[in-house]
Amino acid sequence: MRIFVTGGAGFIGSALVRHLIDDTEHEVLNFDKLTYAGTLSTVERVAGSNRYRFVQGDICDATAVRAAIAEFRPEVITHLAAESHVDRSIDGPGAFVQTNVVGTYTMLAEARAHWLTLDEAARAAFRFHHISTDEVYGSLGAEGLFTEETPYDPRSPYSASKAASDHLVSAWGHTYGLPVLITNCSNNYGPYHFPEKLIPLMIVKALGGEPLPVYGAGDQVRDWLYVEDHVRALRAVFERGQVGRTYNVGGHNEKQNIEVVRTVCAILDRLRPRADGASYAAQITSVADRPGHDKRYAIDASRIGDELGWQPRETFESGIEKTVRWYLDNEDWWRPLVAASAAERRGAA
Repeated sequence: MRIFVTGGAGFIGSALVRHLIDDTEHEVLNFDKLTYAGTLSTVERVAGSNRYRFVQGDICDATAVRAAIAEFRPEVITHLAAESHVDRSIDGPGAFVQTNVVGTYTMLAEARAHWLTLDEAARAAFRFHHISTDEVYGSLGAEGLFTEETPYDPRSPYSASKAASDHLVSAWGHTYGLPVLITNCSNNYGPYHFPEKLIPLMIVKALGGEPLPVYGAGDQVRDWLYVEDHVRALRAVFERGQVGRTYNVGGHNEKQNIEVVRTVCAILDRLRPRADGASYAAQITSVADRPGHDKRYAIDASRIGDELGWQPRETFESGIEKTVRWYLDNEDWWRPLVAASAAERRGAA
């Protein structure tokens, strides 16, 4: 099939592109604006494939989207392009509304226009797959799991913008009959993760001898999903999922943030010990919590398992080991990104 991937130079999008080129016969068009978090180095390994092409473009630019769709004529659109960092959304929510809400509307409008040009069989086979987050559901208490029926209760500008985009996708399915799919995933981690997110940030700061900032007591709980498990789930959904259905994707790996940081420190202690012999855990520093910080996310991923046969292959222990080793082996990828990004804390107020 011809798969149109928005945000294919970002973290999850590039993992999907690499998976589709390496492990399928699908053709891929990577449509990405190349913002601060998007770099073509993430797909350099597969860029020489005759089944891969790249177009630099903005999902809010209807003309650019229309031209790319008309030239490629996709059978599936997987929509991953988004502003995704909660702390950045606190400082500058407008960009999140523009990209995540207006951009998703633009993609839906242009996808529908393309879909209407198709013959009956091609219309039936077409899919618009929107990739979203478990953060749209709000915060859980000590017990329970998010299911596909959990009411939306977003708490940050980021999650509110993603909730809005989910609702737009669902509305285009109900109102216009566009064959849509939605997935809501838990926290991803793995190779090529932009080093402002928790796990790569801790690795980078630990190696730099800097304090490892942990919000509050670090007792916020997240379900961790290895990115390569996630993209296998995405493929299962757009290849075999039921039109109009939402699928939650989780790693079955609930961990407190402080546990995650200590695990990273322990692996670094073993693989690249500090010169003074001390543990990297000595660098852990508590900082004031961010506003509106959700306490716990946890996903019930039984629907995708029961209906599509997907299960994560990585435990947190195996995935985090692979991730730390990748960052140690690929400093030439992340060091220029760290040098180019501002060092100040985001989302403080």
